[in-house]
Amino acid sequence: QVQVMESGGDSVQPGASLTLSCATPGADDRAYCMGWFRQAPGKERAAVAALWTGGRRIYYADSVQGRFALSQGNAGNSLYLEMSGLKYEDTAIYYCAVGSPIGLFSDCSSVQEYNYWGQGTQVTVSS
Repeated sequence: QVQVMESGGDSVQPGASLTLSCATPGADDRAYCMGWFRQAPGKERAAVAALWTGGRRIYYADSVQGRFALSQGNAGNSLYLEMSGLKYEDTAIYYCAVGSPIGLFSDCSSVQEYNYWGQGTQVTVSS
């Protein structure tokens, strides 16, 4: 059973930086999708950044491209989201997730590709 545990959410001012961390004890050595998603009140959960551990490509949502950076830990079963230039619209609950790609050309950005989710960590951007 894969566990997913997030940390690092906080309340910050616009323009600030924040790093979210995700640990996935129980994940084995197979390649899988790992990603960060977010959900704001009244909106659907959507991918922020995601990767397939067996490749190099990283997916970023257009809204965070150039501001957020996704990386894996050395052990491969941890995931980090470095966020900079935070905006009001980045306010949401951020979820880390683990799953399997659907299709040969998947970029691991679909919610349907994930079956292990963390509890979420709140990021609030306000002045």
